[in-house]
Amino acid sequence: YQRRVRGIYKRPLYCNMQIPKRDEEELIRQTPEIFIEKEKYELNEALPEDKSAILWAFLASYLPTDEQSIQRFYVQHAEYSLAQTRQDLTHKKRSAYQALAYSVRDRLIERWKDTEIYFNQSDVKRVYYLSLEFLLGRSLQNSMSNLGLTNQYIRGLRNLGVKMEDLYDQEPDAGLGNGGLGRLAACFLDSLATMNYPAWGYGLRYKYGMFYQVMKDGNQVEMPDYWLSFGNAWEIERFDIQFPVYFGGEIQQIQKPDGTAKYVWKHTEEVVAVAYDVPVPGYNTYNALNMRLWSSKPSNEIDFVSFNQGDYIRAVEQKQRAETITSVLYPNDNTTGGKELRVKQQYFFVSATLQDITRRFRHTKKPWSEFPNLVAIQLNDTHPTLGITELMRILVDLEGLSWDDAWGICTKTFCYTNHTVLPEALEKWSVDLFERLLPRHLHIIYEINHRFLELVQEKWPGDIQRMSRLSIIQEDPKMVRMANLAVIGSQFVNGVAEIHSELVKTQVFPDFYELWPHKFKNVTNGVTPRRWIHQSNNQLSDVITRFLKSDNWLTDFDLLKGLREHVHDPKLQKKWETIKQANKAKLAARIEKKLGIIVSQDALFDVHVKRFHEYKRQLLNILGVCWRYRQIKGMSDEEKADVQPRVVIFSGKAAPGYHQAKRIIKLINNVGQVVNNDAEIGDLLKVVFLPNYCVSLAEIIIPASDISQHISTAGTEASGTSNMKFAINGGLILGTLDGANIEIREEIGEKNMFIFGAKADQVEDYRRQIRERNFNPDPRWHDLLNLIEQGVFGNFPDLPLLLNSVRDGNDFYLLSVDFPSYLDAQEKIDAAYKNKKLWNTMSILSTAGMGKFSSDRSIRDYAINIWNLKPFKRPGP
Repeated sequence: YQRRVRGIYKRPLYCNMQIPKRDEEELIRQTPEIFIEKEKYELNEALPEDKSAILWAFLASYLPTDEQSIQRFYVQHAEYSLAQTRQDLTHKKRSAYQALAYSVRDRLIERWKDTEIYFNQSDVKRVYYLSLEFLLGRSLQNSMSNLGLTNQYIRGLRNLGVKMEDLYDQEPDAGLGNGGLGRLAACFLDSLATMNYPAWGYGLRYKYGMFYQVMKDGNQVEMPDYWLSFGNAWEIERFDIQFPVYFGGEIQQIQKPDGTAKYVWKHTEEVVAVAYDVPVPGYNTYNALNMRLWSSKPSNEIDFVSFNQGDYIRAVEQKQRAETITSVLYPNDNTTGGKELRVKQQYFFVSATLQDITRRFRHTKKPWSEFPNLVAIQLNDTHPTLGITELMRILVDLEGLSWDDAWGICTKTFCYTNHTVLPEALEKWSVDLFERLLPRHLHIIYEINHRFLELVQEKWPGDIQRMSRLSIIQEDPKMVRMANLAVIGSQFVNGVAEIHSELVKTQVFPDFYELWPHKFKNVTNGVTPRRWIHQSNNQLSDVITRFLKSDNWLTDFDLLKGLREHVHDPKLQKKWETIKQANKAKLAARIEKKLGIIVSQDALFDVHVKRFHEYKRQLLNILGVCWRYRQIKGMSDEEKADVQPRVVIFSGKAAPGYHQAKRIIKLINNVGQVVNNDAEIGDLLKVVFLPNYCVSLAEIIIPASDISQHISTAGTEASGTSNMKFAINGGLILGTLDGANIEIREEIGEKNMFIFGAKADQVEDYRRQIRERNFNPDPRWHDLLNLIEQGVFGNFPDLPLLLNSVRDGNDFYLLSVDFPSYLDAQEKIDAAYKNKKLWNTMSILSTAGMGKFSSDRSIRDYAINIWNLKPFKRPGP
């Protein structure tokens, strides 16, 4: 105990207990005595007050961070938490990783608990960030880096014969997200903690990730992603925090003595939400926040009546049905059962979350009118929108507030972030489904809608069409429009890039904008530089720090502009190029290991990694590759000598029910099979598809890119954040004027990007021309489609369906329109890459201009303009 206490800081005790004033030596001297004397007292007998106080002071001390202490706690976890011997750790890297993770987590928990106590005693307003996805990636490196302990752990473990770098790959990516939505949420939590804002993240603890992607004969095959096979060292299971969540049944109306009606929900199904907490450390601060994830459990583990009757399947049916709710991220909703599970998943999430938030508020003993002064709830897309109706149910049915008072609280509490302009992505669920699963919430939705449409009628008398568009309830078929409910129930609505926010006003919610223009705001997305440079590209981080003479840029990203002063410095240019080549070598090694494909590190690495969707236009990319292949095949040996070698790298998942996206993946793999085995082509062109795209894979791919493609049809991408990750790492962008590309162009200059394609205000006219067969594509377009149709890249049954989607009046995403300018842009890229000095200059200027795109800036915008939230930095020990 003396070793634990001696020479370390004392955590400040944010409590009311009186601690006798003793210096550190007195505390150390008496510590063993406390534990010896404790044995003299019966279990139900209290220690003397001064002894008890010193004991609590002892428990409140921070763990030491010197190398010997790090070694000791690592070994203790190996022996006592995992029951491993030294021999075991030598051969079991996973056990070594777990011991290391537990040791780091101990230090996270110290900061996490003290931060929460500090916030509680400071009576601060908190923001609660509700997201069905948190794409965290791996936590070990990030946690050590944010705690400032990476070097201490490296040295400490090295002296035990453990190479820490060998343990990183033992940690699976957390299966809590899929794409940009979840990665944005993870970046935001990092920034909230780093910037000392009082906040919580809320989500679901999925037993399985979306799926583990493998390739079979070039086709995507979905396998279970059981990322919890060996547990999760970063979570704390909170059996003390559980809430019931109800489904089904009917509503009973009861007449109260004052003549008003009270509604009672007589449910027929109950499940239990159990909390799992994950500490989120800030960088260079003692603040650490909490991400609370809910896991679904049955209210009764087993039906003993059925079990004793021999009906063993029925005996565990309730358990299986309950646990299914949090089994899989985004269950396929192409079936009735899938839709029902999605709605249950969303309601389970918000019900447990709102019960937790309101429980915390009740502890303040303040009136409910103060709720919006202490609570802001951010809805990350429409998935948590049922939280609005759940809070209304709690306030009206359980707390007894009037409808008007409850609605006033709701509309000052919730804020909604829209992430799409695609109509099919705005969630709608059938009224029948709501009647069956959530009858009380449907009743509340009807009441909200009725009162809202009265306001619409007052504003636009007799405008039935407008009322129909604005209504939460869609007619024929009857559906609940979740986005409309989110707008009506929120104080503010924001888009995630300047162009997107304008489209939200003019295309997605024009009538709402006309009714409530003050509600609509923009907060351009950002990414955390701590993970996406400092962790994933540490050599580049070191070089930036050296030339800026400070690492302050990690928390003040605008300081990157200082690199412009050094852009022509030969030393910086040489370092920059050397680091890029080292990262390319690392990626090339991964490609060879996973796929058996050998690629040249001297080739241009052309990267397109995203969730697969038609609007993201991976199809345009692979069609461009096919054209490039055809051109090279027709060249003489002398002409080939002038060709810029290129490695085209794809990665990303298609949703299980999205067959067209799967067809694109199949075509990519077919093309790769032909190109990579053509001896005439050699290293001039390679096509690679890396399966199972995830954060840890992105951390290898992104630093290695020379060019990255962000080529969605103008006006379809809300923002995009992968473009930001590539650009801050010096990867140049090939892109359309869509999403955040527009703002990136403004910051780094169009001469440091490669822009092509139709603009957003031209898209509808081109679509009309295509529909009416008045658009004549470039001749190369027809030649290319005919070439593919002839089977040059192999045939598969759905190939005609894929090709027909971009011809004969069907090209909704304008691939044929943008194809010529896309090829022109690729030629400019080839020419620029051959001039290494020019390319390095563009790459450095790309990084230097990205200061705006830190998630720290995004969070500051939210805090000031939407949440009215102030930072509270906890004093250090």
